[in-house]
Amino acid sequence: MDLNELRVEINALDKTIQDAFSERMALCRQVALYKQENGLPVFQTDREAEILSRIRREAPEGLENASSLLFRMIMDISKSLQYHELRKETPPYKYQQLSLLPDASVACQGTAGANAETAAKQIFGDDLKPVFLPDFADVFEAVQSGSVQFGIIPVQNSTAGSVVQAYDLMSEYNFYIARTTVVEITNCLAVKPGTDLAAVKEVFSHPQALSQCARFIREHGLTARKYSNTATAAKMVADSEESYAAICSESCAELHGLQIVEHNISDYVPNYTRFICISKELMLSEDADTVSVMLKLPHEEGSLFRLLSKFVIGGMNLLKLESRPIRNGSFEVMFYLDFNGNIHDSSVRALLSDLSENLEYFKFLGNYGEI
Repeated sequence: MDLNELRVEINALDKTIQDAFSERMALCRQVALYKQENGLPVFQTDREAEILSRIRREAPEGLENASSLLFRMIMDISKSLQYHELRKETPPYKYQQLSLLPDASVACQGTAGANAETAAKQIFGDDLKPVFLPDFADVFEAVQSGSVQFGIIPVQNSTAGSVVQAYDLMSEYNFYIARTTVVEITNCLAVKPGTDLAAVKEVFSHPQALSQCARFIREHGLTARKYSNTATAAKMVADSEESYAAICSESCAELHGLQIVEHNISDYVPNYTRFICISKELMLSEDADTVSVMLKLPHEEGSLFRLLSKFVIGGMNLLKLESRPIRNGSFEVMFYLDFNGNIHDSSVRALLSDLSENLEYFKFLGNYGEI
């Protein structure tokens, strides 16, 4: 056979496979309805293991793993479609309508002039008077305890990547993401007026800001010193008798009476940070188009691939996949995922139901829009 003849045969075989696949999915829909009527679970481990064992036995030599993967995918597709069928009438999540007013109680980490304050005012308005707390953990704790209505937390920078401390704390507290916003970061080098610049050897700032300005720090022979926040670093430099410098926003430098030595020192300009606004209760805005979840996967072959396939099957656009180690000595990781969707959509609720019922650990983090 020549190449064209081979392709004709492949096309004919593909049609046969497509028809057989469609017939199998139709039968699976009937299985879903039977399970619904008889209160049976969608996922039955023994049945799946039995099928895969048979497929491997019957596969041609050398195609055992490939055949197993193919039929595992077919069964995953079947389960996803069954969940959609069984959960399409699931009642929506209970939520409150999101209201963002300047008189809300909002906690930020740091002090006046922090980028988190800018983010908070972008969300709630310029008249907002936020509460400033020392650490990210304090913000999460204040929201969880109900002492404030909302908290502002940075999660990602366009230059330095994810704020790992924020992600590590997400697994320790109960909260929902209600809103996000993006703040342009204009890092500058600032000192106390009258400081001898030749004597400045150390620069203080939050680790993210130091990372964003790593090239400038290196080229100017400065030693980077981590501080809890860019604004608190600026205040410390303003109050210190030492010849220190701070990396902070220009507005923050002006607020604390510092002299700006260098403007726009970020390695890459423009430079942006995304902040999340968190609440104790699930709150939903009319423009909510992003869903966030966190979960743990079984430590077995193909588990991440199978997870991601669920989003493809459901037609969900995955926006972000973040992983952080679970700090218990196990080398296991927690995954954080953002994807396009709204919990009013039955497909989204079916996917969330699938994940919550079939994973060892799953947490829905919220459904929100960006301002």
